[in-house]
Amino acid sequence: MKFGTVPLSGAEGAVLAHSLVADRRIPKGTVLTRAHLEVLSAAGFDTVTVASLEDGDIDENRAAARLADAVLKGVKGVRATGAGAGRVNLYADHCGVVRIDSDTVHKINAVDPMITLATVSDHHRVDADGMIATIKIITYAVAEEALESACSAAAAAVQLRKPIYKTATLIETTIGATLSDKGRRAMAGRVERMGMALTPRVLVPHEMEALASSISQATGEVIFVLTASATSDPLDVAPQALRKAGGVVERFGMPVDPGNLLFLGRVGDRPVIGLPGCARSPALNGADWVLERVICGLDVSHDDISAMGVGGLLKEIPTRPMPREKGV
Repeated sequence: MKFGTVPLSGAEGAVLAHSLVADRRIPKGTVLTRAHLEVLSAAGFDTVTVASLEDGDIDENRAAARLADAVLKGVKGVRATGAGAGRVNLYADHCGVVRIDSDTVHKINAVDPMITLATVSDHHRVDADGMIATIKIITYAVAEEALESACSAAAAAVQLRKPIYKTATLIETTIGATLSDKGRRAMAGRVERMGMALTPRVLVPHEMEALASSISQATGEVIFVLTASATSDPLDVAPQALRKAGGVVERFGMPVDPGNLLFLGRVGDRPVIGLPGCARSPALNGADWVLERVICGLDVSHDDISAMGVGGLLKEIPTRPMPREKGV
């Protein structure tokens, strides 16, 4: 592609690089016709800055569309917009968790600085119609050879995992008076945005036997446990109750704050998530990162949770009893 200032006599068929105003506004990106040039000449222009495609060049819109097709080949639940100004956006058809192959994205972006793919972060939760990526061809055209190289590396750069469960049981333990429904309302909001519903409310005394019985009797496909007293040890009431119910505790604690006191396990084929107290608030916390993946059928291993520490220092809660910094 050639770029620069040329006489009007040599600009027909080229792409206008900067918007101009003659008897009307001619926007940048316009492919100049003889009529455009006559208007510009009458307005006193002698030259114009343009981009001229050469043999082997692909214009920005066709290039963006081709790369989008390559990225989405075989991908379900993600759609592309039409190309405009060298850009194509990718949107989710339904809620879910986005998986990004960072190595593939890096390969695409390393081909040519003029060919770009920007995405949300890996494991990002997205609602239906949420944007998950944008493809932008920065210049007015790129070499077909470079485009083909980017397209050949694009497979599986972006995936969308949809929820696989429809129901969840939230078991709340009590000490003394019945709890408010604040925690239930917060959790209902979390699962509803993932297309799920909570089963009827379950309240049990904060005792191992009672909690174990409720876990065994829970009807939801996913089980959440929200205790009246924080779970502070792998042998505390809630983890022990899960074991008593025939389940296993796979991980206790996570390097995310707020959200440290989470535990993850199973009873039969049903996932069980022991929620930290901060789950009573709708604000983002570590439990969100775990439950979103679980709901979408993704394995959440010990190593997965260990890796959440980078970026795991979340927003300070003004009402927390022990702020992270003195005087906060």
